[in-house]
Amino acid sequence: MSLNSHLTELKKKHKHLSNELEQAQRAPGIDGLHLVELKKQKLRLKEEIQRLSI
Repeated sequence: MSLNSHLTELKKKHKHLSNELEQAQRAPGIDGLHLVELKKQKLRLKEEIQRLSI
């Protein structure tokens, strides 16, 4: 897998997590720990994208 295609996949996963997080925040009774885990996953992806983009 080339670097560009890997970055593209990471960006897709980041966008998917953004959408999932947005929906979870709107859902009544969502577990706060689940939201925290989604945010951590999203941050890890963002950091990996930034690291590979240098």
